[in-house]
Amino acid sequence: MLTILAMLLWSTSADEIMKRVAENQDRAQNERLNYLYDQHVKVDVHYSNGKLGAEEVADYVVTPAVKGVERKETAFQGRYLKKGSYNEVTSQPKEESGINPSLAGSFRDSCFDKDSKDGLDKEFFPLTTEEQKDLRFELAGEQEVDGRQAYRVRFGPKHAHDYTWAGEALIDEEEFQPVRVYTRLSRKLPLAVRTLLGTDVPGLGFNVRYRRLDKDIWFPDSFGTEFRLKAVFFIDRTITVSLENKNFKHTSAESQIHYEAADTPP
Repeated sequence: MLTILAMLLWSTSADEIMKRVAENQDRAQNERLNYLYDQHVKVDVHYSNGKLGAEEVADYVVTPAVKGVERKETAFQGRYLKKGSYNEVTSQPKEESGINPSLAGSFRDSCFDKDSKDGLDKEFFPLTTEEQKDLRFELAGEQEVDGRQAYRVRFGPKHAHDYTWAGEALIDEEEFQPVRVYTRLSRKLPLAVRTLLGTDVPGLGFNVRYRRLDKDIWFPDSFGTEFRLKAVFFIDRTITVSLENKNFKHTSAESQIHYEAADTPP
């Protein structure tokens, strides 16, 4: 059993752990630009009765750019329910093709941020110095992950009325890098918002797993979420998103510049 003193020490040390994580994340942003990789994204949209309304599977190559990263589609398959049967396509549908394809496309694109150094939206994960400033942290224990020891750090908003992420992060004890991050909304939307706008997102949250590529270089290699979207009184869908980054290859600053120049029109 943990003593009260040990628990207090853990509580005060959680901030120091996350401070070191933030410093490493800030420093690691440019290092991540030295890698290119393949990305696989799958999105499912189900009706409230469980019937599949849309399914999209897309593959990309993600490469370094002058600012952030670029993503080029290499394959696409879609399946959409229309008038009782499924329409299968091999290219992205137009925006006006219906609610289910629009929802699938929106959430597929929301996984990617071209200005982020690792391609994932930085708003999802409170790891950098800027993102940690409005959060509180608590050390909850230790856990072994893939043969390495990790701290379990819980986090949430400093102010109870804020709408932001809460959850738990597993932090590698040797290199102070994130290994797993589990997030959820810190609180439900107010009843007035849900009633007046007819909008709710129960279960909204994200899971991300990081992979160690080299000493002090960790990269998000999988991401997932599943939640129910209720909006404007007639949309009620369960949306599942999964993303996998793989086939990481180290490149050089010279090859990055060459890649950009090759894609720039004369």
